[in-house]
Amino acid sequence: MRGLFDIQVNGYAGIDFQREPTQQQIRHACDKLKEHGTDRILATFITDKPGSFELKLKTFESYRKADPVIKQMIVGYHLEGPYLSAEPGFCGAHPAELMKDPSIAEFKVWQDAAGGSIRLVTLAPERPGSFDFISELTRSGVRVSLGHTNASEEQIDLSIKAGATLCTHLGNGCPALLHRHDNIIQRLVARDELTACFIPDGIHLPPHVLKNLYKVKPASKVIITTDAMAAAGAVPGKYSLGHLEMEVGEDHVVRMPGAKTFAGSALTLNKGVENSALWLGLSSAQAIDLASKIPAHVLGYS
Repeated sequence: MRGLFDIQVNGYAGIDFQREPTQQQIRHACDKLKEHGTDRILATFITDKPGSFELKLKTFESYRKADPVIKQMIVGYHLEGPYLSAEPGFCGAHPAELMKDPSIAEFKVWQDAAGGSIRLVTLAPERPGSFDFISELTRSGVRVSLGHTNASEEQIDLSIKAGATLCTHLGNGCPALLHRHDNIIQRLVARDELTACFIPDGIHLPPHVLKNLYKVKPASKVIITTDAMAAAGAVPGKYSLGHLEMEVGEDHVVRMPGAKTFAGSALTLNKGVENSALWLGLSSAQAIDLASKIPAHVLGYS
């Protein structure tokens, strides 16, 4: 299987992208991604301390310039944070104390550090200034995805009008207990304008939930991704995700030590394609499109 495009990769094959990896380590991660059928990714950086994004982006850009294999694999960047909800449950594993309102001036510093290669930003549109921020990014060709959010119907409407086009790991990044009808999953899945991103590992979304969510979306408005951290493509053990230390058991569930709930993904995208074909009743070609043709089109790479 070749040609897969993963738009959310936080780490791979034992390498945590969040912790200043070396060029050799990133090359190792890229080689392992290739072995598992992935040709392109957006290297994803999660909420961190001020100044960290600029440093990471400059470092990764230097690696891309120095190694054609890295440049071919990492075709851009996805920033998941820090413009997310700080509400308990909605912030997920992101540090709530680092969340803040979006800033165009700050983003331009990051985009300069990235050589113009930031292609996707996940944010919570209920944060003040979000609609102008979305409009500015959209005009510059950067895609905006809604995630780790408890946005109202009106805020979602305004986000779409401003240019938002995706939902990040829909069905996750929210509290375990929600109102049965009026909740962010229902609000977002109903929006045909937004392309929904799902994590098909059977953990983030049980197979029957994935099937139900997939059924209500237009076929061209679904992407599968991994949200992979360092444990993906690696053996069970202990791995980092930024400031967090995680444990991955034989069940391939990523957990904080001693916790019962999961935090992160050890899924490889080729396995996600297999799961999607099985659980959604798709042909191999249809499942591959969810992880290749559709993300490339939605992000402007096709």
